[in-house]
Amino acid sequence: MATLGELAAWVGGRLTGNPDLEVKGVAPIDSAGEGEITFLSNPKYFKRLSGCRASAIILPPGVECPIPAIVSPNPYLAFAKILTALACPSPEPKGVMAGSIVSPSAVLGESVTIHPGCVVGDQVRIGDGVVLHPNVVLYEGVVIGDHSLLHAGVVVRERCRIGSHVIIQPSAVIGGDGFGFAPDGAGYFKIPQVGIVIVEDGVEIGAGTCIDRATLGVTRIGKGTKIDNLVQVAHNVVIGENTVIVSQVGIAGSTEIGNHCTLGGQVAVAGHLKIGDNVMLGARSGVSGNLEPNQILSGAPVMPHRQFLKAATTFSHLPEMRRELTQLQNRMRELEQQLEEREKLS
Repeated sequence: MATLGELAAWVGGRLTGNPDLEVKGVAPIDSAGEGEITFLSNPKYFKRLSGCRASAIILPPGVECPIPAIVSPNPYLAFAKILTALACPSPEPKGVMAGSIVSPSAVLGESVTIHPGCVVGDQVRIGDGVVLHPNVVLYEGVVIGDHSLLHAGVVVRERCRIGSHVIIQPSAVIGGDGFGFAPDGAGYFKIPQVGIVIVEDGVEIGAGTCIDRATLGVTRIGKGTKIDNLVQVAHNVVIGENTVIVSQVGIAGSTEIGNHCTLGGQVAVAGHLKIGDNVMLGARSGVSGNLEPNQILSGAPVMPHRQFLKAATTFSHLPEMRRELTQLQNRMRELEQQLEEREKLS
């Protein structure tokens, strides 16, 4: 529980109403009640204010409101911060719990929590405030930065490095072998994958995502980047800072992706490419060549998004257009035959 004044100070918003009003939770505008705060950012929903029963609300500037409010230029961000403050308290550290296995050579920071079933290998270094949920496995030489959170079943392979304030969701695999094989007659010879993965500070990695270790050198995920569930990042890929990668994206080996990019769901990126900063790729796009920065693209192969939308509107008309084209071709043949007959008669 917090007062409205405390929450306004926390998000840097302007307060209208009683600063001592106590707020116990956050709820959607249609179901929020006494003691709860809600938020609105989309103008098309402002009409719901008249029936709002919440004790307070987060709003953008210039909106008249009958209840106490926190006015913020970015209500969605303010909502996220307030939800964090009210619903996500930091748990008390529990130390190394019974049923976990921690190598004597591992170095643990202060206030860590290691749940049952975890395995921490030789020469691992774990920073302050780290939480390892059940069945996390850290191979030898792994480094985990301060206040990172690894959920159940996460595997981090040997010598990989995870930064501070990183969140890794259940069953993600960091540093699995890259997919590298040399043709050997009728078969294939496995190429050792001796590089590592570096995950920089503030990254979040979704459930079931796999980030492969480099063949040589580093696979790198830049600071602040957010990766959704079920994403495949191949060996030696480099992803810049504050990039967003949505579920089921596949990025082939040695590709570089810039800062502040957005890859929609199921985007496929071929290997050994370079994608510039501030590129947005629509869902299910296919990238087979380098992309210059500051573009919005869609389709397979990719094209400017507006051009793709125009093309997409044509898809449903293709059967009709094919039928008309066939009719025109037949008509042209008839006319050509008539002209040939006239020429013979003349």
